[in-house]
Amino acid sequence: MKQQPQRTNLQVDDYLDLLNLAIQLGDLKWQKEITRKMEMSMSSLAAAQ
Repeated sequence: MKQQPQRTNLQVDDYLDLLNLAIQLGDLKWQKEITRKMEMSMSSLAAAQ
């Protein structure tokens, strides 16, 4: 069971890294896509609990 929180944390960290890169590049479309995917991921995690 410990692998799930670590995987989730890694996934969030990865999304945040990508979001930071998208911001630095000024890619608004990519920023929105990453944000949407993060929201979907977090809402599915909350629903699973």
